[in-house]
Amino acid sequence: MDLSPEALLYLWQKLIWPLIRLLLFISIGLIAANILESLNWTRRVAALARPLVRFGHLSEQAGAAFSVAIVSGVAANTMLSEAFDKGQITRKELVLANLFNALPTYFLHLPTVIVITAPLIKSAAFIYVGITFSAALLRTLFIVVVSRMVLPEPEEPVILAEPDAARRDWAAILNRTWKRVKGRMRKILIFTVPIYSGIFVMNRLEFFSWLESVLAGYLSFIPWLSPQAMGIIALHLAAELTAGLAAAGALLQDGILNNQEVIIALLIGNILSSPLRAVRHQLPYYAGIFKPRLAMELIIYSQSFRILSLILAALIYFTLAMS
Repeated sequence: MDLSPEALLYLWQKLIWPLIRLLLFISIGLIAANILESLNWTRRVAALARPLVRFGHLSEQAGAAFSVAIVSGVAANTMLSEAFDKGQITRKELVLANLFNALPTYFLHLPTVIVITAPLIKSAAFIYVGITFSAALLRTLFIVVVSRMVLPEPEEPVILAEPDAARRDWAAILNRTWKRVKGRMRKILIFTVPIYSGIFVMNRLEFFSWLESVLAGYLSFIPWLSPQAMGIIALHLAAELTAGLAAAGALLQDGILNNQEVIIALLIGNILSSPLRAVRHQLPYYAGIFKPRLAMELIIYSQSFRILSLILAALIYFTLAMS
């Protein structure tokens, strides 16, 4: 085994530090969830999403996770997992609350998406971002309606008196939080570290690159796309969004493709790359936060729902554009 300084640096940059950072974010989420509960601040945080939460018969825990998801998806899912483990929400509400977070999670990544897309595909960026935003909005609104139909209307929660700042026993709060986080982190390490390491090895062996190239080779099943548009999709699959956007920008600049052709190619690339992206990026931390089987179910539900909403939003746009 090569243990040269270059190899050790590579391991640190590509495996050890990203894994430490992931575990750190999960730990922060656990600490935040426990402190919010100890201080009875869950209702205050949930107030940001109160109209949707009330209409959807969701609990204050789901509302708090929705609000926190604007800042951190890991922290939001950690809060849901903690609430489920304590029996504060049911499995059904856990699944719905996870899907309910589509909109704030989208906003979390929106600045990065805009910064990347706007310089490369210019005016087409606003349409592309608009379609993906509409898909996220549709997902959240649909889940609110479904939640209202399948979840019982919650009883009016008892508003606990918030402890006076001078009387808060911070030592007791921090001690209780530390015990809970320490116990939970043991379970997280058991699942997250091997899964993350396994995906790192698969990346190192170029398994995902091979799989993406195989998928890209079967793009002929979309006969009405031009070869140039298929190239954008292939690059999106092989190197994720930035490469596809760069190719799209060049083709737009040269007048080879128009805005609609670029947008549909990027959307197809987005849809086709979703399952692999979920395995590479979501599975390691989902398996640490939730039980492995539940983690896989949540990923399958969220990605399937995401794909369907993107297809629906795209169909609505192109139907309106052609009318």
